[in-house]
Amino acid sequence: MNLKLKKIDIIEIKNKINHYHTSRAAVIDALKIVQNRIGWVPDWGIHEVSKILNLSYSEVESIATFYSQIFRKEVGNNIIRYCDSVVCYIKGYKKIEKKLEDILKIKTGCTTIDKKFTLLPVCCIGNCDKAPTFMVNKELYSNVKITSIKKILGLYI
Repeated sequence: MNLKLKKIDIIEIKNKINHYHTSRAAVIDALKIVQNRIGWVPDWGIHEVSKILNLSYSEVESIATFYSQIFRKEVGNNIIRYCDSVVCYIKGYKKIEKKLEDILKIKTGCTTIDKKFTLLPVCCIGNCDKAPTFMVNKELYSNVKITSIKKILGLYI
């Protein structure tokens, strides 16, 4: 695997810095550039971003691990995010979680062997009035019924 960013990525990151008062404020945008290029942010990507932004590795790493939209390990082609908020809990997200795990044959936080799906919890999707809710990539599914999950996943195979 290429352990360096492409010149175009470095230029894009440097251009992002100009939109902020400090280079630290550009970290998330810089990490997104790396992630858009390869699908996730490996250790060497953290190192490259820290060099470009003139920050320590640990500063960039702490932001990368805090921000849930930055993936620090390889993910599948389709990211499933299910809401595990209090409202979704009351509306039965645990059954949704279990069904997803059973169908995909993985636990939350893991990726299927064929790399088609990664299953992740999120604390809120902002669709509480239509709970339980989950997303596949950018597509939102509301009022999810156990019986509809297999059909929904079939759209992404």
